Amino acid sequence: MTEPSTQQPRRSPLPPTATDTDSGGRSTVPLDSTAQLLTRVTAQLSLVSRNGTRRPMHRTRPSDTPRLPAAPRPSPAEAAPPTLLVVAHGSRDPQALRTVLALLDRVRDLRPGLDVRLGHIELNQPLLPDTLDGLRGADAVLVPLLLGRGHHVKHDLPAAAAAAPSVRTRIAAPLGPHPLLVEALYGRLVEAGWDPADEGGRRAAVVLAAAGSRDPDSAQDTRRTARMLAERLGAVPVVPAYASAATPTVPAALRALAARGRHRTFVASYFTAPGRFASAAASAAPRTAAVPLGAHPAMARLLLHRYDQALSATAPSEMVSLLASA
Repeated sequence: MTEPSTQQPRRSPLPPTATDTDSGGRSTVPLDSTAQLLTRVTAQLSLVSRNGTRRPMHRTRPSDTPRLPAAPRPSPAEAAPPTLLVVAHGSRDPQALRTVLALLDRVRDLRPGLDVRLGHIELNQPLLPDTLDGLRGADAVLVPLLLGRGHHVKHDLPAAAAAAPSVRTRIAAPLGPHPLLVEALYGRLVEAGWDPADEGGRRAAVVLAAAGSRDPDSAQDTRRTARMLAERLGAVPVVPAYASAATPTVPAALRALAARGRHRTFVASYFTAPGRFASAAASAAPRTAAVPLGAHPAMARLLLHRYDQALSATAPSEMVSLLASA
């Protein structure tokens, strides 16, 4: 016979629960002490306010748990850039609108994600006021698809912007004069048959055919572009001529050059798109005239340059300076 074990039964480290019963349904766990019951009741009462409602339980974060940083706010640089609103004159020639749309596609290819829109001063849809109406509450830079300072740049564009106070607008300088514009003119001349061997020749010359304007600043801009193109062509004479409002006309300029022995003459089309004036200038050319500037790659780069230039001019006085010195 073995002696009964004197080892005490090992108690579970977990506290007993009120659901532990024997096969007869009697509790095998001792009831909580009075002190324990009072502690539990007091804890429950602390969650009840004086008016009988239950207070929310506030959970505290462990002291060793790091607090997550707040989500950063987008900086102004990350916000969407202002819309580039190209302002074209408009033409009854159906090729004009197609040419301008092709140019805008080139701009979008150069700067994906930039909102590029079109508005016309007259003759074509969409008109500038309609495009501005669709930009309510937004920022926009009006970039004139115009080649020099004139009535449209000085009066029509500021008037259209003032008539759309719900759009925060800036007006960029016209495209000319600028080296990129000269590069586009040169490229169109080469396409029309200009031979670099003619550069510096005594028989070669170019007529820069422009629309014309009564504004003296516009004529000054055209003359400056003519001088820049002459330098690009190796000191070949470049004579500005006009389709309206100014002299000399394209035929008169061609005759004057022929009288000086310049019989190998070309007509550079100083127009952004096909139209009545561009067709009249081309018909006066003794040989194939250069096509309008249109969607030349340098034109797309120039539009974006004027857009960026307007954005960098923060003060109104700087914008006036841009328009005056372009």
